[in-house]
Amino acid sequence: MPYDWPGLINLILLLIDGTKIALKVFFLTLIFSLPLGLVTALGRMYGNRLIKGLMKFYILIMRGTPLILQLSFVYFAPYFLLPEGLRINFDRFVAAIIACSLNYAAYFAEIFRGGIESISQGQYEAAAVLGFSKRQTFMRIVLPQVVKRILPPVSNEIITLVKDTALVSTLGIAELYRLATGEASRVVSPIPFLIAGMIYLLWNWVVTEILLKAEKKLAYYK
Repeated sequence: MPYDWPGLINLILLLIDGTKIALKVFFLTLIFSLPLGLVTALGRMYGNRLIKGLMKFYILIMRGTPLILQLSFVYFAPYFLLPEGLRINFDRFVAAIIACSLNYAAYFAEIFRGGIESISQGQYEAAAVLGFSKRQTFMRIVLPQVVKRILPPVSNEIITLVKDTALVSTLGIAELYRLATGEASRVVSPIPFLIAGMIYLLWNWVVTEILLKAEKKLAYYK
């Protein structure tokens, strides 16, 4: 066995440090991508022809290319493609958050759009008869129902994000997967991968339970 008990404890502590970085990527991506996805969906649905075209093109690019490619592009492109006076040298972590947020916002945008379009036109008309403004109709009547309907597909994307945090290792960020890979190579053992896998599994289980409870709380919307 490549690890004695003290070595195993040190390995677990090392991977926990990597998990903290992965959690930062996870939460910051959600914080930025969810509202950006909603804005993108509204722009695609209600914007003028130019805005609709830009939103469609943005969604096409983000959903049509791999996240790992987008991570590299966001990190390297601003420096190599911009003129010398305008070059930007992103921090690796900042580049990872930007790329992940832009990627997931595109997926969330399509989920939001589907949820909004699923609300019948009769509800908008009834709200107008009752004197609700368009903003009041959206915030008080449409949005609560949309949240209920889109929660399952959003939950799937959130669970996928847990696993996609491993991709930021391509930028050299010392998150869970990168640390597990380095340690496994150092001791030539699958044990770091097994522990990392258990951490990802536990993380996904916690996220799944939270999302299931959220679905139950919204069960009054039938």
